[in-house]
Amino acid sequence: MRFRYRRGNKPARKDGKPDNKSIADLQKIVLIGNPNVGKSLIFGRLTGSYVAVSNYPGTTVAIDTGKCKLNGKEYGIIDSPGMYSFIPITEEERVAKQLLLEEKPRLVIHVIDARNMERMLPMTLQMIETDLPLMLVVNMMDEAEAAGIKIDCEELETTLGIPTVPVVATTCRGFPELIFRMGDYVAS
Repeated sequence: MRFRYRRGNKPARKDGKPDNKSIADLQKIVLIGNPNVGKSLIFGRLTGSYVAVSNYPGTTVAIDTGKCKLNGKEYGIIDSPGMYSFIPITEEERVAKQLLLEEKPRLVIHVIDARNMERMLPMTLQMIETDLPLMLVVNMMDEAEAAGIKIDCEELETTLGIPTVPVVATTCRGFPELIFRMGDYVAS
């Protein structure tokens, strides 16, 4: 199966000319997670591009791509279709799993909703078992806090054995740490 990619941005070089390096030539960072956890918003924040989000079945099978720089090196960012499990049931999940296996990403970022961690952490455990290079991003921390939910991301990181970063994608809270941790991870 071939993927249909939609390019999200064309960053400019320092001299102002467009950067024409193909996403295929770059190491990849893939965003995964359930639908409606903020993957596309995080993708947009990392790449500087806007992705129209639609929740109708079948509309997220197209894969959005963009670029970002970490520690001065350019990486391809891929916003995968929403998935509930690494064991695919839907076409979107099959595409997302195939993408992870074929692209051999330098980093996989699993985005979860802080308000629904119990429902989303089983997929995190499945991803840990795949031995793919994994980072957990706990999004919507503000909404969890407003609901009285307390999450110790440092303890979660220790328990899972993977980098874990709390963020609020709508306000960019936690993004400096996320970008630092991503850069640190891909440099290792």
